[in-house]
Amino acid sequence: MVNIAGLLLHLALVWAGSHDSGSSSKLLSGGTIVAWDSRTELPNIIRNGSILIVDDRISSINSDPQPSNLPNGVEIIDVSGQIVTPGFVDTHRHGWQTAFKTLASNTTLAEYFFRYGSYAAARHFRPEDVYIGQLAGLYEALNAGVTTTLDHAHHTWSNETAYAGLNASIESGARVFWAYAFHDMPTFSYSVTEQIPNFLEIASSSIFEGTNTELAIAYDSWGPKPGAHAKQVAALVKEHQVAALTTHCLAGPWGVTNLPEDVYPFGILDGSVPVIFSHGSFMTARSAQLLRKTNHYLSITPESEMHYGHTHSQSYMLQDRAALGVDTHMAYSTDILTQARIWLQSVRYHFYSTVVSEWHVPRNNPMSVVQAFTLATRSGGLALRRPDLGVIQQGAKADLVVWNARDSPPLLGWVDPIAAVMLHASVGDVLHVTVNGNFVKRDGKITAKKYNQVRKAFLDSAKHIRGIYEKLPPPVLRGDFLGHGFEYESARLVDMKKGGGNGYGEVYVKGHDRMPSNHEPSNQNIIHEDL
Repeated sequence: MVNIAGLLLHLALVWAGSHDSGSSSKLLSGGTIVAWDSRTELPNIIRNGSILIVDDRISSINSDPQPSNLPNGVEIIDVSGQIVTPGFVDTHRHGWQTAFKTLASNTTLAEYFFRYGSYAAARHFRPEDVYIGQLAGLYEALNAGVTTTLDHAHHTWSNETAYAGLNASIESGARVFWAYAFHDMPTFSYSVTEQIPNFLEIASSSIFEGTNTELAIAYDSWGPKPGAHAKQVAALVKEHQVAALTTHCLAGPWGVTNLPEDVYPFGILDGSVPVIFSHGSFMTARSAQLLRKTNHYLSITPESEMHYGHTHSQSYMLQDRAALGVDTHMAYSTDILTQARIWLQSVRYHFYSTVVSEWHVPRNNPMSVVQAFTLATRSGGLALRRPDLGVIQQGAKADLVVWNARDSPPLLGWVDPIAAVMLHASVGDVLHVTVNGNFVKRDGKITAKKYNQVRKAFLDSAKHIRGIYEKLPPPVLRGDFLGHGFEYESARLVDMKKGGGNGYGEVYVKGHDRMPSNHEPSNQNIIHEDL
Protein backbone atom coordinates (compact mmCIF):
# COMPACT_ATOMS: atom_id res chain seq x y z
CA MET A 1 0.00 0.00 0.00
CA VAL A 2 1.34 3.43 -0.95
CA ASN A 3 2.12 5.68 2.03
CA ILE A 4 0.39 8.86 0.79
CA ALA A 5 1.55 11.02 3.70
CA GLY A 6 5.14 9.90 3.14
CA LEU A 7 4.88 10.50 -0.60
CA LEU A 8 3.53 14.02 -0.10
CA LEU A 9 6.26 14.81 2.40
CA HIS A 10 8.82 13.54 -0.13
CA LEU A 11 7.35 15.83 -2.80
CA ALA A 12 7.52 18.75 -0.40
CA LEU A 13 11.17 18.01 0.35
CA VAL A 14 11.97 17.62 -3.36
CA TRP A 15 10.35 20.98 -4.10
CA ALA A 16 11.75 22.61 -0.96
CA GLY A 17 14.41 25.15 -1.74
CA SER A 18 12.91 25.72 -5.15
CA HIS A 19 12.46 29.42 -4.37
CA ASP A 20 15.17 31.92 -5.23
CA SER A 21 16.55 32.92 -1.83
CA GLY A 22 19.27 35.15 -3.28
CA SER A 23 21.57 37.22 -1.07
CA SER A 24 21.15 37.37 2.72
CA SER A 25 21.13 41.17 2.48
CA LYS A 26 19.24 43.30 -0.01
CA LEU A 27 18.71 47.00 -0.56
CA LEU A 28 15.49 48.16 -2.19
CA SER A 29 16.74 51.46 -3.54
CA GLY A 30 14.92 54.55 -4.75
CA GLY A 31 11.23 53.81 -4.16
CA THR A 32 8.42 55.56 -2.32
CA ILE A 33 8.08 53.60 0.92
CA VAL A 34 4.86 53.29 2.90
CA ALA A 35 6.51 52.82 6.29
CA TRP A 36 4.81 52.70 9.69
CA ASP A 37 5.20 55.24 12.50
CA SER A 38 4.56 53.56 15.86
CA ARG A 39 4.29 56.90 17.62
CA THR A 40 1.37 58.20 15.57
CA GLU A 41 0.02 54.75 14.57
CA LEU A 42 -0.15 56.05 11.01
CA PRO A 43 1.83 55.48 7.81
CA ASN A 44 5.02 57.44 7.25
CA ILE A 45 5.74 58.15 3.58
CA ILE A 46 9.41 58.18 2.59
CA ARG A 47 10.07 59.26 -0.99
CA ASN A 48 13.17 58.21 -2.92
CA GLY A 49 14.32 56.20 0.06
CA SER A 50 15.62 52.70 0.63
CA ILE A 51 15.02 49.61 2.73
CA LEU A 52 17.92 47.48 3.92
CA ILE A 53 16.98 43.84 4.47
CA VAL A 54 19.35 41.61 6.43
CA ASP A 55 18.34 37.95 6.56
CA ASP A 56 14.59 37.85 7.29
CA ARG A 57 14.09 41.33 8.76
CA ILE A 58 14.14 45.00 7.90
CA SER A 59 17.44 46.31 9.20
CA SER A 60 16.89 49.97 8.37
CA ILE A 61 14.65 52.38 6.46
CA ASN A 62 16.53 55.29 4.95
CA SER A 63 15.73 58.61 3.35
CA ASP A 64 18.82 58.11 1.17
CA PRO A 65 18.41 55.70 -1.75
CA GLN A 66 22.09 54.72 -1.43
CA PRO A 67 23.02 54.85 2.28
CA SER A 68 26.60 54.34 3.41
CA ASN A 69 27.97 51.44 5.45
CA LEU A 70 26.08 48.74 3.56
CA PRO A 71 26.93 45.09 4.29
CA ASN A 72 29.46 43.39 2.04
CA GLY A 73 27.82 41.55 -0.82
CA VAL A 74 24.50 43.37 -0.48
CA GLU A 75 22.20 42.91 -3.49
CA ILE A 76 20.88 46.26 -4.71
CA ILE A 77 17.46 46.20 -6.34
CA ASP A 78 16.51 49.40 -8.15
CA VAL A 79 12.90 50.33 -7.31
CA SER A 80 13.11 53.96 -8.44
CA GLY A 81 9.67 55.35 -9.20
CA GLN A 82 7.95 52.34 -7.60
CA ILE A 83 5.79 52.05 -4.48
CA VAL A 84 6.87 49.73 -1.67
CA THR A 85 4.29 48.54 0.86
CA PRO A 86 4.12 45.82 3.48
CA GLY A 87 2.67 42.51 2.34
CA PHE A 88 -1.04 42.01 2.89
CA VAL A 89 -2.31 39.86 5.77
CA ASP A 90 -5.23 37.50 5.13
CA THR A 91 -6.87 36.44 8.40
CA HIS A 92 -9.26 33.84 6.96
CA ARG A 93 -8.84 31.45 4.03
CA HIS A 94 -9.49 27.84 2.98
CA GLY A 95 -6.60 27.25 0.61
CA TRP A 96 -7.32 23.67 -0.43
CA GLN A 97 -10.46 24.55 -2.43
CA THR A 98 -8.70 25.98 -5.50
CA ALA A 99 -9.99 23.21 -7.80
CA PHE A 100 -13.55 24.58 -7.50
CA LYS A 101 -12.61 27.81 -9.28
CA THR A 102 -15.49 29.22 -11.41
CA LEU A 103 -17.85 26.38 -10.40
CA ALA A 104 -19.53 28.34 -7.58
CA SER A 105 -20.00 31.75 -9.16
CA ASN A 106 -23.72 31.99 -8.27
CA THR A 107 -23.85 29.82 -5.16
CA THR A 108 -25.26 30.66 -1.73
CA LEU A 109 -23.85 29.79 1.69
CA ALA A 110 -26.46 27.07 2.14
CA GLU A 111 -25.53 25.46 -1.18
CA TYR A 112 -21.84 25.81 -0.31
CA PHE A 113 -22.37 23.87 2.92
CA PHE A 114 -23.91 20.91 1.11
CA ARG A 115 -21.76 20.93 -2.04
CA TYR A 116 -18.35 22.58 -1.59
CA GLY A 117 -17.69 22.69 2.16
CA SER A 118 -15.40 20.24 3.92
CA TYR A 119 -18.12 17.79 4.97
CA ALA A 120 -19.48 17.56 1.43
CA ALA A 121 -16.16 17.60 -0.44
CA ALA A 122 -14.22 15.18 1.74
CA ARG A 123 -15.38 12.06 -0.10
CA HIS A 124 -14.23 13.48 -3.47
CA PHE A 125 -10.74 14.81 -2.68
CA ARG A 126 -7.68 12.61 -2.63
CA PRO A 127 -4.68 13.68 -0.51
CA GLU A 128 -2.88 14.72 -3.70
CA ASP A 129 -5.84 16.96 -4.63
CA VAL A 130 -5.64 18.71 -1.27
CA TYR A 131 -1.87 19.11 -1.61
CA ILE A 132 -1.81 20.62 -5.07
CA GLY A 133 -4.90 22.76 -4.48
CA GLN A 134 -3.38 24.25 -1.32
CA LEU A 135 -0.05 24.86 -3.03
CA ALA A 136 -1.55 26.45 -6.15
CA GLY A 137 -3.88 28.56 -3.99
CA LEU A 138 -1.03 29.93 -1.88
CA TYR A 139 1.02 30.74 -4.98
CA GLU A 140 -2.02 32.62 -6.24
CA ALA A 141 -2.12 34.59 -2.98
CA LEU A 142 1.60 35.38 -3.11
CA ASN A 143 1.20 36.55 -6.69
CA ALA A 144 -1.35 39.07 -5.37
CA GLY A 145 0.95 40.37 -2.62
CA VAL A 146 -0.69 38.40 0.21
CA THR A 147 2.35 37.37 2.25
CA THR A 148 0.62 36.11 5.41
CA THR A 149 -2.37 33.75 5.51
CA LEU A 150 -4.34 32.35 8.43
CA ASP A 151 -5.56 29.12 6.84
CA HIS A 152 -8.63 27.54 8.46
CA ALA A 153 -7.48 24.11 7.34
CA HIS A 154 -10.69 22.08 7.38
CA HIS A 155 -9.16 19.54 5.00
CA THR A 156 -8.26 17.45 8.08
CA TRP A 157 -10.63 14.59 7.30
CA SER A 158 -7.81 12.02 7.43
CA ASN A 159 -4.20 11.89 8.58
CA GLU A 160 -3.14 11.90 4.92
CA THR A 161 -5.15 14.95 3.90
CA ALA A 162 -4.01 16.81 7.02
CA TYR A 163 -0.36 16.28 6.10
CA ALA A 164 -1.13 17.08 2.45
CA GLY A 165 -2.33 20.60 3.21
CA LEU A 166 0.39 21.18 5.78
CA ASN A 167 3.21 20.09 3.48
CA ALA A 168 1.85 22.30 0.69
CA SER A 169 1.70 25.28 3.06
CA ILE A 170 5.34 24.77 4.00
CA GLU A 171 6.43 24.30 0.39
CA SER A 172 4.69 27.47 -0.81
CA GLY A 173 7.14 29.81 0.92
CA ALA A 174 4.21 31.92 2.14
CA ARG A 175 3.86 32.87 5.78
CA VAL A 176 1.07 30.52 6.83
CA PHE A 177 -0.66 30.14 10.16
CA TRP A 178 -1.94 26.63 9.47
CA ALA A 179 -4.97 26.03 11.70
CA TYR A 180 -5.64 22.31 12.19
CA ALA A 181 -9.45 21.98 12.14
CA PHE A 182 -11.00 19.65 14.71
CA HIS A 183 -14.37 18.41 13.44
CA ASP A 184 -16.16 15.07 13.43
CA MET A 185 -16.09 13.72 9.87
CA PRO A 186 -18.86 11.13 9.50
CA THR A 187 -17.91 10.53 5.85
CA PHE A 188 -14.76 8.73 6.97
CA SER A 189 -15.73 7.93 10.57
CA TYR A 190 -12.84 10.22 11.48
CA SER A 191 -13.80 11.86 14.75
CA VAL A 192 -12.12 14.51 16.86
CA THR A 193 -10.98 11.70 19.15
CA GLU A 194 -9.04 10.24 16.21
CA GLN A 195 -7.82 13.64 15.03
CA ILE A 196 -6.18 14.52 18.34
CA PRO A 197 -3.34 11.93 17.97
CA ASN A 198 -2.71 13.25 14.46
CA PHE A 199 -2.51 16.80 15.79
CA LEU A 200 -0.20 15.75 18.62
CA GLU A 201 2.08 13.97 16.18
CA ILE A 202 2.29 17.11 14.05
CA ALA A 203 2.73 19.41 17.07
CA SER A 204 5.57 17.33 18.52
CA SER A 205 7.42 16.93 15.23
CA SER A 206 10.14 19.14 13.79
CA ILE A 207 8.17 19.78 10.60
CA PHE A 208 7.81 23.53 11.25
CA GLU A 209 11.47 24.19 12.04
CA GLY A 210 13.11 26.56 9.61
CA THR A 211 9.87 27.21 7.71
CA ASN A 212 7.45 30.13 7.37
CA THR A 213 4.53 27.98 8.60
CA GLU A 214 3.26 27.92 12.19
CA LEU A 215 0.74 25.63 13.89
CA ALA A 216 -2.65 27.03 14.83
CA ILE A 217 -6.05 25.48 15.69
CA ALA A 218 -9.53 25.85 14.18
CA TYR A 219 -12.70 24.71 15.96
CA ASP A 220 -16.35 25.54 15.29
CA SER A 221 -18.30 24.03 18.18
CA TRP A 222 -17.80 26.42 21.08
CA GLY A 223 -21.44 27.20 21.65
CA PRO A 224 -23.96 28.15 22.68
CA LYS A 225 -24.17 24.35 23.10
CA PRO A 226 -20.49 23.33 23.19
CA GLY A 227 -19.33 20.27 21.30
CA ALA A 228 -18.33 17.15 23.18
CA HIS A 229 -14.65 17.89 22.61
CA ALA A 230 -14.63 21.64 23.25
CA LYS A 231 -12.81 21.32 26.58
CA GLN A 232 -10.17 19.05 25.01
CA VAL A 233 -9.58 21.48 22.17
CA ALA A 234 -9.33 24.38 24.63
CA ALA A 235 -6.74 22.39 26.60
CA LEU A 236 -4.71 21.79 23.44
CA VAL A 237 -4.76 25.51 22.63
CA LYS A 238 -3.34 26.31 26.07
CA GLU A 239 -0.92 23.40 26.36
CA HIS A 240 0.71 23.92 22.97
CA GLN A 241 0.44 27.72 22.93
CA VAL A 242 -0.41 27.54 19.26
CA ALA A 243 0.16 30.55 17.01
CA ALA A 244 -3.58 31.31 16.77
CA LEU A 245 -7.08 29.94 17.32
CA THR A 246 -9.77 30.65 14.74
CA THR A 247 -13.48 29.91 14.56
CA HIS A 248 -16.37 30.55 12.17
CA CYS A 249 -18.74 32.95 13.89
CA LEU A 250 -22.07 33.64 12.16
CA ALA A 251 -25.05 33.35 14.57
CA GLY A 252 -28.49 34.65 13.54
CA PRO A 253 -30.36 32.24 11.24
CA TRP A 254 -27.15 30.43 10.32
CA GLY A 255 -26.90 28.69 13.68
CA VAL A 256 -23.09 28.48 13.52
CA THR A 257 -22.68 30.70 16.55
CA ASN A 258 -19.24 30.60 18.25
CA LEU A 259 -19.60 34.14 19.54
CA PRO A 260 -16.93 35.54 21.87
CA GLU A 261 -19.30 34.98 24.80
CA ASP A 262 -19.47 31.30 23.81
CA VAL A 263 -15.67 30.97 23.83
CA TYR A 264 -15.08 33.03 26.97
CA PRO A 265 -16.03 30.32 29.54
CA PHE A 266 -13.21 28.09 28.26
CA GLY A 267 -10.57 30.50 29.60
CA ILE A 268 -9.01 31.12 26.19
CA LEU A 269 -9.83 34.79 25.65
CA ASP A 270 -7.81 35.81 28.71
CA GLY A 271 -4.78 33.86 27.49
CA SER A 272 -1.86 34.75 25.26
CA VAL A 273 -3.08 32.92 22.12
CA PRO A 274 -4.75 35.28 19.60
CA VAL A 275 -8.33 34.32 18.72
CA ILE A 276 -9.78 35.34 15.35
CA PHE A 277 -13.56 35.19 14.87
CA SER A 278 -14.39 34.88 11.16
CA HIS A 279 -17.34 36.80 9.66
CA GLY A 280 -19.17 37.83 12.84
CA SER A 281 -22.38 38.32 10.87
CA PHE A 282 -24.56 38.73 13.95
CA MET A 283 -22.10 39.91 16.58
CA THR A 284 -23.78 41.16 19.75
CA ALA A 285 -22.98 44.14 21.92
CA ARG A 286 -21.54 41.68 24.45
CA SER A 287 -19.34 40.24 21.68
CA ALA A 288 -17.95 43.68 20.91
CA GLN A 289 -17.25 44.32 24.59
CA LEU A 290 -15.36 41.07 24.93
CA LEU A 291 -13.25 41.62 21.81
CA ARG A 292 -12.20 45.04 23.05
CA LYS A 293 -11.62 43.89 26.63
CA THR A 294 -9.57 40.81 25.74
CA ASN A 295 -7.83 42.21 22.63
CA HIS A 296 -9.04 39.67 20.08
CA TYR A 297 -10.15 40.31 16.50
CA LEU A 298 -12.89 39.84 13.95
CA SER A 299 -11.95 38.78 10.42
CA ILE A 300 -14.20 40.56 7.94
CA THR A 301 -14.36 38.83 4.55
CA PRO A 302 -16.27 41.44 2.53
CA GLU A 303 -16.64 39.71 -0.81
CA SER A 304 -17.53 36.37 0.79
CA GLU A 305 -20.17 37.89 3.04
CA MET A 306 -21.76 39.63 0.05
CA HIS A 307 -21.40 36.68 -2.35
CA TYR A 308 -22.84 34.00 -0.06
CA GLY A 309 -25.26 36.10 1.96
CA HIS A 310 -23.67 35.92 5.41
CA THR A 311 -24.07 39.71 5.63
CA HIS A 312 -22.02 41.80 8.06
CA SER A 313 -24.44 44.31 9.53
CA GLN A 314 -22.51 44.76 12.79
CA SER A 315 -18.99 44.72 11.40
CA TYR A 316 -19.11 48.40 10.44
CA MET A 317 -19.05 49.22 14.16
CA LEU A 318 -16.19 46.87 15.09
CA GLN A 319 -13.36 48.08 12.89
CA ASP A 320 -11.14 48.92 15.84
CA ARG A 321 -11.00 45.14 16.44
CA ALA A 322 -11.09 43.91 12.85
CA ALA A 323 -8.84 42.74 10.06
CA LEU A 324 -9.60 41.43 6.57
CA GLY A 325 -9.80 37.96 5.05
CA VAL A 326 -10.65 36.28 1.75
CA ASP A 327 -12.39 33.02 2.80
CA THR A 328 -13.16 30.77 -0.22
CA HIS A 329 -10.95 32.16 -2.97
CA MET A 330 -12.33 29.56 -5.39
CA ALA A 331 -15.53 31.60 -5.79
CA TYR A 332 -14.20 35.16 -6.26
CA SER A 333 -11.10 37.34 -5.74
CA THR A 334 -8.03 35.85 -4.09
CA ASP A 335 -6.45 39.14 -3.04
CA ILE A 336 -6.75 41.33 0.03
CA LEU A 337 -6.46 44.48 -2.10
CA THR A 338 -9.88 43.74 -3.61
CA GLN A 339 -11.32 42.95 -0.18
CA ALA A 340 -10.04 46.24 1.21
CA ARG A 341 -11.40 48.20 -1.74
CA ILE A 342 -14.84 46.56 -1.57
CA TRP A 343 -14.97 47.06 2.17
CA LEU A 344 -13.91 50.71 1.94
CA GLN A 345 -16.70 51.58 -0.48
CA SER A 346 -19.22 49.41 1.39
CA VAL A 347 -18.51 51.27 4.62
CA ARG A 348 -18.74 54.61 2.88
CA TYR A 349 -22.09 53.64 1.37
CA HIS A 350 -23.37 52.38 4.73
CA PHE A 351 -22.64 55.57 6.66
CA TYR A 352 -23.56 57.89 3.79
CA SER A 353 -26.95 56.18 3.58
CA THR A 354 -27.70 57.02 7.19
CA VAL A 355 -27.28 60.72 6.42
CA VAL A 356 -28.93 60.79 3.01
CA SER A 357 -31.94 58.75 4.14
CA GLU A 358 -32.75 61.61 6.55
CA TRP A 359 -32.62 64.12 3.66
CA HIS A 360 -29.26 65.57 4.63
CA VAL A 361 -26.08 66.05 2.58
CA PRO A 362 -22.88 64.40 3.93
CA ARG A 363 -20.15 66.92 4.63
CA ASN A 364 -17.36 64.38 5.16
CA ASN A 365 -16.17 61.02 3.87
CA PRO A 366 -16.73 58.44 6.63
CA MET A 367 -13.74 56.17 5.90
CA SER A 368 -10.31 56.96 4.47
CA VAL A 369 -7.99 55.01 2.21
CA VAL A 370 -5.46 54.99 5.05
CA GLN A 371 -7.94 53.17 7.27
CA ALA A 372 -8.66 50.59 4.56
CA PHE A 373 -4.93 50.11 3.96
CA THR A 374 -4.37 49.64 7.70
CA LEU A 375 -7.08 46.98 7.88
CA ALA A 376 -5.34 45.09 5.07
CA THR A 377 -1.89 45.23 6.64
CA ARG A 378 -1.22 46.43 10.19
CA SER A 379 -4.53 45.20 11.65
CA GLY A 380 -3.91 41.70 10.34
CA GLY A 381 -0.57 41.58 12.13
CA LEU A 382 -2.16 42.81 15.35
CA ALA A 383 -4.97 40.25 15.04
CA LEU A 384 -2.28 37.56 15.06
CA ARG A 385 -0.43 39.41 17.84
CA ARG A 386 2.49 39.83 15.51
CA PRO A 387 3.40 43.53 15.48
CA ASP A 388 6.29 42.61 13.18
CA LEU A 389 3.88 41.72 10.35
CA GLY A 390 1.96 44.05 8.04
CA VAL A 391 4.31 46.99 8.60
CA ILE A 392 7.51 48.47 7.23
CA GLN A 393 9.60 49.46 10.21
CA GLN A 394 12.96 48.53 11.66
CA GLY A 395 12.95 45.00 13.04
CA ALA A 396 9.79 43.93 11.22
CA LYS A 397 9.71 40.86 9.04
CA ALA A 398 10.82 41.62 5.48
CA ASP A 399 7.47 40.75 3.90
CA LEU A 400 7.19 43.39 1.18
CA VAL A 401 5.37 44.25 -2.04
CA VAL A 402 6.83 46.43 -4.79
CA TRP A 403 4.16 47.94 -7.06
CA ASN A 404 5.03 48.78 -10.66
CA ALA A 405 3.98 52.40 -10.31
CA ARG A 406 6.61 53.52 -12.80
CA ASP A 407 5.14 51.66 -15.78
CA SER A 408 1.51 50.84 -14.96
CA PRO A 409 -1.04 52.83 -17.01
CA PRO A 410 -3.57 52.96 -14.11
CA LEU A 411 -0.89 54.45 -11.84
CA LEU A 412 0.30 57.10 -14.27
CA GLY A 413 0.39 60.44 -12.48
CA TRP A 414 0.05 59.11 -8.92
CA VAL A 415 1.06 61.32 -6.01
CA ASP A 416 -0.40 59.68 -2.90
CA PRO A 417 1.05 56.13 -2.77
CA ILE A 418 -1.69 54.76 -0.50
CA ALA A 419 -4.48 56.10 -2.69
CA ALA A 420 -2.62 54.80 -5.74
CA VAL A 421 -2.57 51.26 -4.36
CA MET A 422 -5.96 51.20 -2.67
CA LEU A 423 -8.02 52.80 -5.44
CA HIS A 424 -6.12 52.43 -8.71
CA ALA A 425 -3.71 49.47 -8.64
CA SER A 426 -4.51 45.86 -9.47
CA VAL A 427 -2.87 42.50 -8.86
CA GLY A 428 -1.27 42.90 -12.28
CA ASP A 429 0.75 45.81 -10.87
CA VAL A 430 2.49 43.63 -8.24
CA LEU A 431 6.08 43.52 -9.50
CA HIS A 432 8.04 41.96 -6.62
CA VAL A 433 7.02 40.17 -3.41
CA THR A 434 9.31 39.08 -0.60
CA VAL A 435 8.62 36.87 2.41
CA ASN A 436 11.30 36.76 5.09
CA GLY A 437 13.44 38.80 2.72
CA ASN A 438 13.31 36.17 -0.05
CA PHE A 439 11.71 36.83 -3.40
CA VAL A 440 8.60 34.72 -3.94
CA LYS A 441 7.63 36.87 -6.94
CA ARG A 442 10.12 38.83 -9.00
CA ASP A 443 9.66 40.87 -12.14
CA GLY A 444 6.02 39.86 -12.21
CA LYS A 445 6.61 36.09 -12.00
CA ILE A 446 6.42 33.48 -9.24
CA THR A 447 9.99 32.46 -8.42
CA ALA A 448 9.34 28.83 -7.46
CA LYS A 449 11.45 26.81 -9.88
CA LYS A 450 8.87 24.01 -10.02
CA TYR A 451 5.93 26.33 -10.64
CA ASN A 452 5.24 25.01 -14.15
CA GLN A 453 5.07 21.45 -12.78
CA VAL A 454 2.73 22.67 -10.05
CA ARG A 455 0.47 24.25 -12.66
CA LYS A 456 0.27 21.04 -14.67
CA ALA A 457 -0.36 18.88 -11.60
CA PHE A 458 -3.05 21.29 -10.44
CA LEU A 459 -4.85 21.31 -13.80
CA ASP A 460 -4.87 17.51 -13.82
CA SER A 461 -6.28 17.46 -10.30
CA ALA A 462 -8.89 20.13 -11.07
CA LYS A 463 -10.02 18.16 -14.14
CA HIS A 464 -10.47 15.10 -11.92
CA ILE A 465 -12.53 17.07 -9.39
CA ARG A 466 -14.66 18.76 -12.06
CA GLY A 467 -15.40 15.35 -13.58
CA ILE A 468 -16.87 14.25 -10.27
CA TYR A 469 -18.86 17.42 -9.66
CA GLU A 470 -20.40 17.51 -13.12
CA LYS A 471 -22.24 14.33 -12.20
CA LEU A 472 -23.44 15.53 -8.80
CA PRO A 473 -27.00 16.89 -8.59
CA PRO A 474 -27.39 20.24 -6.84
CA PRO A 475 -28.52 20.05 -3.21
CA VAL A 476 -32.24 20.42 -2.54
CA LEU A 477 -32.76 23.30 -0.13
CA ARG A 478 -36.10 22.90 1.61
CA GLY A 479 -37.31 22.82 5.19
CA ASP A 480 -34.99 24.50 7.67
CA PHE A 481 -31.23 25.07 7.47
CA LEU A 482 -29.18 22.46 9.34
CA GLY A 483 -32.11 21.79 11.66
CA HIS A 484 -31.74 25.14 13.40
CA GLY A 485 -35.38 26.06 12.88
CA PHE A 486 -34.79 28.79 10.28
CA GLU A 487 -36.52 28.00 7.00
CA TYR A 488 -35.24 28.70 3.52
CA GLU A 489 -36.64 31.62 1.58
CA SER A 490 -36.01 32.61 -2.03
CA ALA A 491 -34.31 35.94 -2.64
CA ARG A 492 -35.79 38.19 -5.29
CA LEU A 493 -34.12 37.57 -8.66
CA VAL A 494 -32.83 40.52 -10.63
CA ASP A 495 -34.65 40.97 -13.93
CA MET A 496 -32.36 42.20 -16.70
CA LYS A 497 -34.66 41.69 -19.67
CA LYS A 498 -37.71 43.39 -21.03
CA GLY A 499 -40.52 40.91 -21.54
CA GLY A 500 -39.94 37.18 -20.97
CA GLY A 501 -36.96 35.81 -19.05
CA ASN A 502 -34.65 37.63 -16.70
CA GLY A 503 -31.19 37.17 -18.27
CA TYR A 504 -29.84 35.18 -15.31
CA GLY A 505 -27.98 32.70 -17.51
CA GLU A 506 -26.08 29.70 -16.21
CA VAL A 507 -22.66 28.64 -14.98
CA TYR A 508 -20.84 28.07 -18.27
CA VAL A 509 -18.65 25.04 -17.59
CA LYS A 510 -19.82 22.67 -20.32
CA GLY A 511 -17.29 21.96 -23.07
CA HIS A 512 -14.25 22.84 -20.96
CA ASP A 513 -12.75 19.47 -21.95
CA ARG A 514 -12.47 20.75 -25.53
CA MET A 515 -10.17 23.60 -24.51
CA PRO A 516 -6.43 23.33 -25.38
CA SER A 517 -4.57 21.02 -23.00
CA ASN A 518 -3.65 22.71 -19.70
CA HIS A 519 -5.11 25.97 -21.03
CA GLU A 520 -2.02 26.51 -23.15
CA PRO A 521 -2.44 28.56 -26.33
CA SER A 522 -3.26 26.47 -29.36
CA ASN A 523 -1.20 26.64 -32.56
CA GLN A 524 -4.16 28.01 -34.46
CA ASN A 525 -3.79 31.63 -35.46
CA ILE A 526 -6.74 33.35 -33.82
CA ILE A 527 -6.00 36.80 -35.21
CA HIS A 528 -7.31 37.38 -38.74
CA GLU A 529 -6.43 40.65 -40.41
CA ASP A 530 -9.34 40.33 -42.82
CA LEU A 531 -11.98 40.42 -40.07
